Amino acid sequence: MRRQGMTALHLPPMRLLAALLFAALTLPLAAQQAVSQKRPMTFADLMAMKRVADPQISPSGKWVLFSVTDVSLEKNTKTNHLWIVPLDGSAKEHQLTFGDGESNGRFAPDGKSISLTRKDQIYTMPWDDAAGTVGSPTQVTKVNGGADGAIWSPDSRRLMFVVSVYPECSDLGDWAKEDACNADKQKAADASPVKAQIWTHLLYRHWDHYLGDRRSHIAVVDADGQNLRDLTPRSAVGDAETPTFSLGGPLGYAWAPDSHEIAYETNLEVGFAKPGVFPQPGESTNNDIFTLKLDEAGAKAVKVSTSPGSDDGPQYSPDGKWLAWRSQARDGYESDKFDLVVMDRGTKQIRNLTAKFDNWVDEFHWSADVHYIYFTSPLHGEEPVFRVRLDDARIEISALEGEYSDLQLVRDRWTGTRVTVHHAATIVAGQNANGGWTPVRNELHVQSIGYSEPSVLADPNKDLFADLDLSKLESFHFAGANGTKVQGFLIKPPNFDPSKKYPVKFLMHGGPQTAWGDSWSYRWNWELFAANGYVVIGINRRGSTGYGQKFVEEVSGDWGGRAYVDLMKGLDYAEQHYSFIDKDRECALGASYGGFMADWVLTHTNRFKCIVTHDGMSDAAAAFGDTEELWFNEWEFRPLAGSGPDAVVEQTKPAHPWDFYGKPEMEDPFIKWSPMRYIKDAHTPTLIIHSQRDYRLDVSQGMELFTALQLLGVPSKMLYFPDEGHWVLKPQNSQLWYKTVDDWCDQWLGVNKYAKAGPEKNPASAKP
Repeated sequence: MRRQGMTALHLPPMRLLAALLFAALTLPLAAQQAVSQKRPMTFADLMAMKRVADPQISPSGKWVLFSVTDVSLEKNTKTNHLWIVPLDGSAKEHQLTFGDGESNGRFAPDGKSISLTRKDQIYTMPWDDAAGTVGSPTQVTKVNGGADGAIWSPDSRRLMFVVSVYPECSDLGDWAKEDACNADKQKAADASPVKAQIWTHLLYRHWDHYLGDRRSHIAVVDADGQNLRDLTPRSAVGDAETPTFSLGGPLGYAWAPDSHEIAYETNLEVGFAKPGVFPQPGESTNNDIFTLKLDEAGAKAVKVSTSPGSDDGPQYSPDGKWLAWRSQARDGYESDKFDLVVMDRGTKQIRNLTAKFDNWVDEFHWSADVHYIYFTSPLHGEEPVFRVRLDDARIEISALEGEYSDLQLVRDRWTGTRVTVHHAATIVAGQNANGGWTPVRNELHVQSIGYSEPSVLADPNKDLFADLDLSKLESFHFAGANGTKVQGFLIKPPNFDPSKKYPVKFLMHGGPQTAWGDSWSYRWNWELFAANGYVVIGINRRGSTGYGQKFVEEVSGDWGGRAYVDLMKGLDYAEQHYSFIDKDRECALGASYGGFMADWVLTHTNRFKCIVTHDGMSDAAAAFGDTEELWFNEWEFRPLAGSGPDAVVEQTKPAHPWDFYGKPEMEDPFIKWSPMRYIKDAHTPTLIIHSQRDYRLDVSQGMELFTALQLLGVPSKMLYFPDEGHWVLKPQNSQLWYKTVDDWCDQWLGVNKYAKAGPEKNPASAKP
């Protein structure tokens, strides 16, 4: 007979303590070691992680194909391969291809082949669905300038993809002649000792490269490599990129279910612009959706979108009755709300499914029964999966925790990638069925919902993450500028002790229309920032996505206004409510718009012991003249219309610096919001980082700030990358970036290797 006794919860305090100590001492050795082996993450760990993306479901619904990038810090390289995992989770993921780099794997709809990109050309490989194996690759394209982004026609007979061509070659009407023309022009350009360029219009460089004379076009080829043709010649799109340039939005072209029509996006305002006629390339965001009949002689592309703003990411419904795409209402405003619209292909009527939904649609995918469109959207620091019903536009939400992307649907399941702040991307699967979906009545006030946790199908980094001491993201809310509710986030360092005081890295995100949240990053990784003993704090200040379009728009025309107040009030709140924060040891860090804000903080407060500004805007008038996407500054530096807490930018006229000549400085947004105007008030030690190939914010912005700080005697350092753009992407450059940033914070906050220095040697003790 079992003796009746007391549970641990009912033991007297001393006996409870003794019991707990005894339990700890008698834990299995393996369990004790598992606890003790948890360690802070290092940069080497970050580079050792396999970068997972782009899941694709096989037509049988049995397999998920996905992409994995391996990083070699030693070789300074990134190499991509294709992996496979059963959708039912019955076996572990494994590598499928082993060449010198394979990406963009796509199943043929008939289930017999896989297409992929290898050495800048399109290949196919036989697919054995029963065994989950592939055969030897066959090269499909031999295109001068390369080919990528192939997608299969629904009948598995053709592939549509993107090529890089000289537009003047594209009107020859025959691919053999066009490709030969491209090859001859490229050979002549490579051989010429003169590398000068002559420009006759704007947008002569973009993001991280000079455009030169080539443009992207959409092409099609038979699966056996025959009958390749350019579908968007110069006669149809002029000088436009087709599809339009994207940093990760939805795919810009699609097949109709009958395999005889395609849809694509392009911007003809850019394509046929003339010198002196507005809008100039770089000013217009009016991308449009076109459809084209492939097999009708003489068929011309037909514009089907009607919005003055950007339309992108076309997708046909599986039954062929509908064409869906993302749509923005206003031209020139790249951060306008992204709505999801559908067009009845019979009547040509267009309907907005998310008119009453106040956040952006980032990506979407049709359900097989055409009853729903699934999409992702930012919400309060997460990126959940939503679905909207086609017939009545009812919206439901599921899969709340983390950031989801790369959605794919098959029968009753969906797959995608998920990241959190404490774990890199995994391949996950969730249910399409009604269980776990909650109606969205007011999406801006979702506090808690019932949802079914998606299952993890593939996590190549599982063993590595099991060794790391990583914190989950904590959220807090406070009253920002004008009393508006604002959200902030915090993570704690490894081996956290609540009785201790910790220095702070205060991160300010870019955009300005982006957001912090429960997301993994290889460039600004919160866990790595925290790993050497820091509390990391970030604020989704005015302009952040996921809180409604009004909140997004309250940064435009007010760059150093409400957003700055939100940031300072957010840090005030954290200092007051988290006793472990050492408010005398704080460093502010930001990139892009966050770099601007770092410059603004530098010139408007002395509360921080150090500043890190990466690719920031220090002089708005100068930045207007050397940036490429003019629509950005033309919108963001419009003056505010009206006054008070609800003021938004003037809607009708793009802003130019010369529009304000002769007016008081505070009526000129390009002067009012330039940190350089206030540079004499800068005292905080500042690390400036900028790259030569950053054409969003030219390197001169960093140089101008560095020059001023050096002449003013403000402790400053500049880290310059001659071979990077707006982002630092090369592994060894990234290593130097993190090392320099961490050392700057440690130095001026007097922590880690600088903690033992005496007051006379400790730079952190210097008074600015």
